[in-house]
Amino acid sequence: MATTTTRARTATAAKRSATAQAEARDGDGRFTKSSAPRKKSTRSDHPGTGAMLAAGAAGLAVGLAANVARKFAVQSPTYFAGEWDEALTAEHALTLKVFDTIEATTEKNTTKRNLLLMNLKHMLTKHALEEENSVYPAMRDAGEAEAADHLNNDHGYVKQYLYDLTVTAKDSPAWIAKIRQFRADIEKHMREEETTLFPQLKAKLTPEQNKALTSAMNKEGLKIA
Repeated sequence: MATTTTRARTATAAKRSATAQAEARDGDGRFTKSSAPRKKSTRSDHPGTGAMLAAGAAGLAVGLAANVARKFAVQSPTYFAGEWDEALTAEHALTLKVFDTIEATTEKNTTKRNLLLMNLKHMLTKHALEEENSVYPAMRDAGEAEAADHLNNDHGYVKQYLYDLTVTAKDSPAWIAKIRQFRADIEKHMREEETTLFPQLKAKLTPEQNKALTSAMNKEGLKIA
């Protein structure tokens, strides 16, 4: 009995060896693609995978569309305010209203102060991008490089104020004192732009150049709106 079983196993092994030898191999002894064992199907082969991918793509498209709509909604007040100088002046006024709201808070309103500071950061970051990437370069091209560099330098201190306000405790008397100091400095910057430097630049530009600057300014605002 044992001998018969041993002979059967030997015959089976020989058959498998002969089959393996008959299968095509490359120069390194590996199975070629035609003879290599088939891989198990993956999840991507499942009939429902296509529908899942389509749904994911549709969701992404909806998300992107919503983001674009949100950006236009944020930028629209600036866009409809008029030409570049009028639009930036309108943003100045909105910024000062946020300062009004902040200054009306108390040391107990720490959550509200945090939220208002976040709003102020976003507004000023967008505003700075509009000016630094369109208006100030136009000033330099128009021969007002020194004035443009001066305004750009002011923006560095705006960032410093925002940093200090972020790291200072919102229930500290020092926080609201810093807000008031910030407001005083930024109002000076705004008045200089609105009453002197922006009118000078606008007068130097042709109607076509002013129109192009308005378009460029709004495009910059959309980047971070």
